[in-house]
Amino acid sequence: MKRSILAIACSLLIPNSYAAKSELIVYTYDSFISEWGSGPKLKTAFEKHCDCEVKFIGVEDGVSILNRLKIEGDKAKADVILGIDDGLMEETRATGLIAEHEQALEGLKKELNWQDKQFLPYDFGYFAFIYDSSKISTPVKSLKELINSKAKVLYQDPRTSTPGQGLMNWMNTVYGDETAQAWTALAQHTVTVTKGWWDAYSMFLKGGADYVLSYTTSPAYHVISESKTQYKAAEFSEGHVAQIELAAILKTSKQPVLAKQFLSFLISPEAQAIIPVTNWMLPVVDGIELPPVFGELVKPKPIGFTPSEISKRREDWIKTWRAAAAK
Repeated sequence: MKRSILAIACSLLIPNSYAAKSELIVYTYDSFISEWGSGPKLKTAFEKHCDCEVKFIGVEDGVSILNRLKIEGDKAKADVILGIDDGLMEETRATGLIAEHEQALEGLKKELNWQDKQFLPYDFGYFAFIYDSSKISTPVKSLKELINSKAKVLYQDPRTSTPGQGLMNWMNTVYGDETAQAWTALAQHTVTVTKGWWDAYSMFLKGGADYVLSYTTSPAYHVISESKTQYKAAEFSEGHVAQIELAAILKTSKQPVLAKQFLSFLISPEAQAIIPVTNWMLPVVDGIELPPVFGELVKPKPIGFTPSEISKRREDWIKTWRAAAAK
């Protein structure tokens, strides 16, 4: 009895700092929360501000995040989703699960021209085919040249991967009504189509192909992290499709105030300085000091369909890809 009374008395004396911290649950993709990704550093930095605990739940890719939301509906455990891109934005909005972010957008880069009230960009980049310049001295100069070549190519499945979906956008932008024939031609020298980005990229690094679908920023990783300069992005004369990665708050969030605080943090100078050298994309705000190699990267002409156009055409694009790529 004395022990019970003593335990109660002690519990009443425990300061609030020892109380359970609020938990923010974030659905994102696996590479973002890997030991070399942005997730661990962002978690540490944000937790210093919020007196909370960030819990990341990783899935394969942005497409997998959307598929999980569709399955879970209003039973989704996440407060925030991080990793949906602009190509999936409208389909994600159509779930009815996305709340308004209530963030000021004036500080975002003007080139993004971002006005959306539900989805907030935290980085962006351009899709590109990466090659090893120690093996290829004269790279292809256009998407059409790549398609018509005999170069071994790796890319990602558009049904499961945002880069794969980006390639669909790219192909349809360049080829229009002749896209099916272009897919069939590409299939003749495609090594394989992988489920996610890392599967394809790691295969490429082991010598499995001449070109792999990735980003114009990928060479920066090799220079900064590995001191390797041979990996380059092929610049295409037709232009390159951009990808804007997005964060959003779910209407079912149990921590809506904390979720808004997290989104505000994502576009802060502190977070924006972390993301380019861990997620290897470009910052969405001006004034972020980047390593010199970023100034040497390909600066492509942006092309492609709008998010609403992608949403309307995506299902037909996938059917065309499946039929043509299998031939």
